[in-house]
Amino acid sequence: MELTAEIAATRAGRGDPRSLVGEFRRTVVLVPTVGEDRVRTGLYGGVRWIYAFTDEAALARFALARGEAPDRPLAYAAVLGARLLDTVVPALGGPAGVAVDVADEEGSMLFPPAAGIVPDEAAVGAAR
Repeated sequence: MELTAEIAATRAGRGDPRSLVGEFRRTVVLVPTVGEDRVRTGLYGGVRWIYAFTDEAALARFALARGEAPDRPLAYAAVLGARLLDTVVPALGGPAGVAVDVADEEGSMLFPPAAGIVPDEAAVGAAR
């Protein structure tokens, strides 16, 4: 099942959290970038959230929701979900997770800094 279908199933109460995380790990997502080597993030609830999108249309809705001009190009990188969880999240140096399609009220999903989603050393509350 593709990521958007897994998200829909999970939001409807029919999904399997392990399948959702697995599908995210296997999916290439679009991540807005700042400069050459930084991903765009937001801070909410003490967690740094990496913005990720399932397609260019979802990324464009995010840009518009943030008040960006529709004709202004937005830099982004195509990144495997596993790389975000296993490499980028721990590199941020604090509680971090991934927010997918955040401009889509009915299709968004959070992958929080929890054991089983991010590496143990990056999970909130993990023994260090």
